[in-house]
Amino acid sequence: MPELPEITAYVEAFQRTIVGQPLERIRVRSPSLVRTWDPPLSAAEGLAVVGAERLGKRVVWCMEGELFLVFHLMITGRFKWTKAGAAVPKKRAHGAFDFPNGTLLLTEQSTRKRASLHVVQGREALAELDPGGLEVLDASLEDFTSALTRESRTLKRALTDPRVLSGIGNAHSDEILLFARLSPLQLTRNLSDAELARLYEVTRSSLTEWTARLREEFGDRFPTKITAFHPAMSAHGKYGEPCPTCGSPIQRIKYADRETNYCATCQTGGKVLADRGMSRLLGDDWPRTLEELEELRSK
Repeated sequence: MPELPEITAYVEAFQRTIVGQPLERIRVRSPSLVRTWDPPLSAAEGLAVVGAERLGKRVVWCMEGELFLVFHLMITGRFKWTKAGAAVPKKRAHGAFDFPNGTLLLTEQSTRKRASLHVVQGREALAELDPGGLEVLDASLEDFTSALTRESRTLKRALTDPRVLSGIGNAHSDEILLFARLSPLQLTRNLSDAELARLYEVTRSSLTEWTARLREEFGDRFPTKITAFHPAMSAHGKYGEPCPTCGSPIQRIKYADRETNYCATCQTGGKVLADRGMSRLLGDDWPRTLEELEELRSK
């Protein structure tokens, strides 16, 4: 799922390509995309885009007359900038948005179509779509501590809850927790003042660095291959590969269609966290340390 750095890359690309341009035509292929009916999506046709913003993990097109198109890309939704009037692909495409200088295609790779588009009128209606999470890059340590410790939850859940912190998801939370040297299962209210301060600084620096990295990577080009995984990531999607800090293999906890990646040496004192499916299968034989895990794999 695109998170704060990736959404920022899209927003900055929209500011370069469609802000100031009239939205001439909208061609929707997937009826599941549009989640609102009043005002209708057709009300945006003919209006100019006057701005582009991020709202949590959503992309917002600000149209004339305070009409807002709010896109949530979910896990595999993506935008593609192509030539004006380009055909809408028959597979995996939600639709097209035609501008004088080009066409934006909205696609989704998953067979389950989860991406959404809300059309709302006015800033008050737009605010209702905001889950209310803290914008970490604009927050003080005190604000961060208050938001994170309001409830006692695991760090992984707290970091990725849009009602707690804005713009952080599965991928960047893995990166943040690796370099903050904190277990994804650590409870927020059990953190020391020093750990909270370290987590605050790492969260801000990681998001800032990834935003700058993508900015440099794409330059003036429209972002392509925006995914929930980037090859340069250190933990997320790197199961079995060496941790860049200590060299121990990155571990994972799988749940549903997602997984949490972590380094047992750097984050959990060498303890291998129980994977729900595998620990249920192995029971008492589940390895508790990296050494036990290596022994199990060598059998």
